[in-house]
Amino acid sequence: MLRTTLELARPLLFALDPETAHELTLRTLEAGLYPRAEKPDDPRLAIKLWDLEFPNPIGIAAGFDKDARAPDALLRIGFGFAEIGTVTPRPQPGNPRPRVFRLIGHRAIINRLGFNSAGHGPALRRLQRRPRLGVVGVNIGANKETTDRTADYVLGLETFYDVASYLTVNISSPNTPGLRDLQAPAALDELLKRLMEARERHISAGARRVPIVVKLAPDIAEDDLPAIVERLLAHNVDGIAVSNTTLSRPGLPMTTLTQERGGLSGRPLFNRSTAMLARVYRLTGGRVPLIGIGGIDSAETAVAKIEAGATLIQLYTGLVYEGPGLIDRIKDGLVAAIERANLSSISDLVGTKAEDWARRPLDY
Repeated sequence: MLRTTLELARPLLFALDPETAHELTLRTLEAGLYPRAEKPDDPRLAIKLWDLEFPNPIGIAAGFDKDARAPDALLRIGFGFAEIGTVTPRPQPGNPRPRVFRLIGHRAIINRLGFNSAGHGPALRRLQRRPRLGVVGVNIGANKETTDRTADYVLGLETFYDVASYLTVNISSPNTPGLRDLQAPAALDELLKRLMEARERHISAGARRVPIVVKLAPDIAEDDLPAIVERLLAHNVDGIAVSNTTLSRPGLPMTTLTQERGGLSGRPLFNRSTAMLARVYRLTGGRVPLIGIGGIDSAETAVAKIEAGATLIQLYTGLVYEGPGLIDRIKDGLVAAIERANLSSISDLVGTKAEDWARRPLDY
């Protein structure tokens, strides 16, 4: 009943500006007014990865819950994992409003939020208070005005090491000037060297080995991708997330709205992000788990992302347009895909069509 009520309320949320609607949604989750998953997950959807157990491969992407206000509510709705952040060391307001724009006819969103964050402190305290149930990753970033971005990422690792199921290093947001420069091989080398050294200090002191995931942009030039992936492999990253939002406007008409500055997410990003995902899968030889992000708004797009090489998937914009019922529809679609292929688990579907996707152009 509550799920139906929330579905009916979505047009009311769309009558509000996007950030107001988002804040209202978070407050609703904090108040416990959300639908719980109606049935246990099919065991064929379960994934054991790193030292973690995911009941299903569907996660909420970073950006939805920047300050760790509702990770457990999101898990109870039916997500297999939640990722909070991006969180920066010091509080910062982000870019001036308006900075989020719905492209309703295209099932897309443009945002130029700019790592708006309450800082490490509030998110850390909330994560320390929560029961250690379910997988909750922490997406870490750097402050806009910092003089040493790498130091900000190391501080993020140090701050959240004991409370994060895994850590995602976000060097791919288009809304912090110069941030994507950290994807260049030399800068990436320095960043990962310092992060891995910091993690090793924790491990040497007896802590668990917290997985480190690096999140890439979909706008990396195809010729540059092999060198970047080679550096990720050289530093033994535990996972690669593909991808963040795009500065391109694939398939969109030239209008005042579509040309707003910022990163584009949602349906128009699906083809590019999935083709890039498959290229990364091929470059890694399938040896590194990938998180597929970008344009997932149906069971069909979720299946395609996994077939292209994703072990886990994340969504956000699709949830805005489709509502919480999307989670169950994706689960049903994944189970159906397993049965059609006569496989025993969702893991067996990973990368089965990666070669096909990797041959597709990035700009189609």
